[in-house]
Amino acid sequence: MQRIEGVIRPYAWGSRTVLATMQGRSVPSAHPEAELWFGAHPGDPARFEGGQDLLTEIDADPDGELGPACRQEFGDRLPYLVKVLAADEPLSLQAHPSREQAAEGFARENAAGIPLDAPERNYRDASHKPEVVIALSRFETLAGFRDPVATMDLLRALAVPELDSYLGLLSGQPDSMGLRALLTTWITLPQPALAELVPAVLGGCVRYLESGEERFRGEAKTALTLGERYPDDAGVLAALLLNRVVLEPGQALYLSAGNLHMYLSGAAVEVMANSDNVLRGGLTPKHVDVPELLRVLDFTPRSPSELAPRTSTVGPEVIFSTPAPEFRVSRVRLDGTALKRAASVELDARGPQLLVVTDGAITVRSAGRAVDVHAGSGLWMGASDPGVIVTAHSPAAEFFRSLVGGH
Repeated sequence: MQRIEGVIRPYAWGSRTVLATMQGRSVPSAHPEAELWFGAHPGDPARFEGGQDLLTEIDADPDGELGPACRQEFGDRLPYLVKVLAADEPLSLQAHPSREQAAEGFARENAAGIPLDAPERNYRDASHKPEVVIALSRFETLAGFRDPVATMDLLRALAVPELDSYLGLLSGQPDSMGLRALLTTWITLPQPALAELVPAVLGGCVRYLESGEERFRGEAKTALTLGERYPDDAGVLAALLLNRVVLEPGQALYLSAGNLHMYLSGAAVEVMANSDNVLRGGLTPKHVDVPELLRVLDFTPRSPSELAPRTSTVGPEVIFSTPAPEFRVSRVRLDGTALKRAASVELDARGPQLLVVTDGAITVRSAGRAVDVHAGSGLWMGASDPGVIVTAHSPAAEFFRSLVGGH
């Protein structure tokens, strides 16, 4: 086992306080800090104290670090990636491809000679990207297509005459096909049409908020926020079709392939298949490929409860179960005073495992060794490492445990 440090990605939507505070650095940071990566993705592998990175460590001893079972199923690469997210502004409207779509798209763009680091590249690897996000603070998101009947209620409540013809696309087919028809129409509108429709819809949102109605208050406020940042962007309209979900600390969402979503604000831990494939649909200065996005989207309406992973509890460990074979993640909270909850937990040897500390500090003991890990850092446990005992090294400690799903 070795202490490991993540890599910060400084995207514009990031926070100047969340990650710096977590790691005990001065606040505010010099620039926005959006993601803290823990994993072995070639784009930014995490590093050990001696300077070696996790990707190189795995390449040098794949059997010892990953184990035969993991290698047989996923090859010589760590199948999951762990991130700490810190969003002060909304991310782009996006979805991720299925395994088959990713493999086909990656091969197609390779054959076309598009460099892996090209801005217009959609597929930077051949992997799918199912992901689970677990809130560290109040975390606001848009995720999954809302029940079309409720969406018709929302569009009618805005009382925007310019929406009437589009509303007919959904009222005639209040199902996934109607959602596909409506989103495809909106997201392919010419810019002059968007320049008329989007302001009209935002005006309807203002009138709705002034009316004092409560049912769609959050949706109207979100549309106005997005419209202020991205005037006349079709993504403002697309956002009206999605569930607005607010997660409190410890609550989670599982996003499978084709799920249209965007994170709005807050801090969270995100665990996903080891991929960086993103298809964007708007609300971003980055590359947007509408035809490719429409090709991968799943328009099946799903309620927020259907997007929540099942949980089970074993002592202080809360396990989030998902269908993804690449990862399983759990949240562990310990109490150094042993007054409110357990002060320690024993973890079996089912590496490869990553422990990422998000609050306080822990001490990890195994085979006569002890390693202290503080918030904003992590611990790597390879397949050949024995089990460990983790003890709170502060009055309150929280860490997230990621391992290969089903192992």
